Amino acid sequence: MRLDSPAPCCYSTWLADAPLPPAESPLPRTTDPVMSDAILAAVQAPHLKTDLPVVHVGDTVDVHVRIIEGAKERIQVFQGVIIKEQNGGLETTITVRRIVANEGVERTFPLHSPRIAKIEVVRRGDARRAKLYYLRDRVGKKRRLRDRRRGLGMVAAQEKAAAEG
Repeated sequence: MRLDSPAPCCYSTWLADAPLPPAESPLPRTTDPVMSDAILAAVQAPHLKTDLPVVHVGDTVDVHVRIIEGAKERIQVFQGVIIKEQNGGLETTITVRRIVANEGVERTFPLHSPRIAKIEVVRRGDARRAKLYYLRDRVGKKRRLRDRRRGLGMVAAQEKAAAEG
């Protein structure tokens, strides 16, 4: 910058002289949110798993995770209570909490990840909240959730409908 020229007073005038990026893009630009949702759904559809069980917050689950160590692969089971569920299509995740050596361990699993071998529901818990963060403060038997005894026929019907459709 020359000393006799005035300094730019703001970035907008300074950036006005910068070249613009090319207008052509390899992907079509859409401003319509419905169109972009359709494109996302079409791209994500082949990667969605169809063999997942119906799980809800409060359920105790076994998550079978593929662990790769060097050239070997093994399955590790993580059993715990689902304290959080985030739905988002391909990015759907569950957070599972368990107690190991009197320490709480929480792990978040993407449901449609290839690292998840399978998910088994061990026990159905009765939860009236969407997020069970209050379980972090509970100790001992207070940490347990009630079994969801009522409506198990409905849960079986949901799983059957999910398996067929």
